[in-house]
Amino acid sequence: MSDKPKKRAALPRALGPFIGLILLCAVLAVVSPVFLRVNNLINILVQVSVISVLAAGVANVILTGGIDLSVGAILGIAGVLSAGALKATGSIIIAIIVALGVGALVGLLNGILVSYGRIPSFVVTLGMMSVARGLAFVYTQGSPISGFPSGFRLFGSGYVFNWIPVSVILSVAVYLVMGYVLSQTPFGRAIYSVGSNEKAAVLSGINTLFYKTMAFVTSGLFSGLAAIMFIGRINSAHPTAGQGYELDAIAAAVIGGISLSGGEGSIVGTFIGALIMGVLRNGLNLLNIDPFWQGVVIGSVIIIAVLVDRFSRKDSGEELVK
Repeated sequence: MSDKPKKRAALPRALGPFIGLILLCAVLAVVSPVFLRVNNLINILVQVSVISVLAAGVANVILTGGIDLSVGAILGIAGVLSAGALKATGSIIIAIIVALGVGALVGLLNGILVSYGRIPSFVVTLGMMSVARGLAFVYTQGSPISGFPSGFRLFGSGYVFNWIPVSVILSVAVYLVMGYVLSQTPFGRAIYSVGSNEKAAVLSGINTLFYKTMAFVTSGLFSGLAAIMFIGRINSAHPTAGQGYELDAIAAAVIGGISLSGGEGSIVGTFIGALIMGVLRNGLNLLNIDPFWQGVVIGSVIIIAVLVDRFSRKDSGEELVK
């Protein structure tokens, strides 16, 4: 099957989540006068920025038919190693290189084990999640690394023109780049082809193992960037940083229309999915909903999104699991 129909369907798949986001915002604007305040909207964008960057990487992996459960733990290990490098050298550039390098390296290991080792991505990334988190604790002995120079904190808590958060700019930049790469380049076409029909992709001459590996590298790289943004925002690197973020990232991708069986969806939809997650959490907080019930609500939204994906594929005559 050609990936062209699926690419044409990408934006329509994002239309549903976009309408859902507009309706959600409209409801919250009515029930909470605080919601539409500029400070609250900026706060939502800042809170969403880290998850959205993680989701952009996870979306690449899901598009190839895989899953990445290690992004939160990669954020944690990249964060503490970056902070350690910053403390040891005083160089912001070295700290950034360490964070991005560690993220890309762990992603590469994931990709090699999945693609060339023929191990299911769920198993590999679940194991890597434990390994990365454990190494973060070993490196820090369980203690946070705190106190960074203002130049480094800029990536997480800085502002341009005193009102545009740098973290939001970085997040938008990631999506602009990935939107172009996935829609306009051979790399993007290969990613969709691998997830749509891997056997057909092999027969057409696509090096599927390479592209599946690169999807994990991209996911790891974005986890490293998210680490820089996260520890810069809170001015501290803790080995537990990013715990549970992998679920939010996957949820953002799925809610945004990325099919869990691969080959369908758009990066635009993923960003919208991240916004829905952020707006929903913010709205529940504004309405003073009990945190335990918040988990129930958000989990229900995720289940509904997966069911919608499943039945939409069934209606189009496709199987959920290839």
